[in-house]
Amino acid sequence: MIKVLTLEHSEEDFQLVLTFSNGARGRFDWAAYLSTRQGPLLDPLRQADYFRRCFVEAGAACWPNGLELSGARVFELSYPLSLAA
Repeated sequence: MIKVLTLEHSEEDFQLVLTFSNGARGRFDWAAYLSTRQGPLLDPLRQADYFRRCFVEAGAACWPNGLELSGARVFELSYPLSLAA
């Protein structure tokens, strides 16, 4: 099971740079994710300030409103980065 170990907010809005338990690093484009999804838990995350409140808990990307994306799902949706990035 792949878990999120660390996350950093990219200089680009609505993007996260993540390190995973399998040693990979990736960039997750939240704007692209939101473009095809709707719902009451997602609505607050359309605001950059709220999106930036993301944190790691139990290997998942989480937000204060209770939304969490598993490490495996975020890994599937991320663009690979080199370890030096």
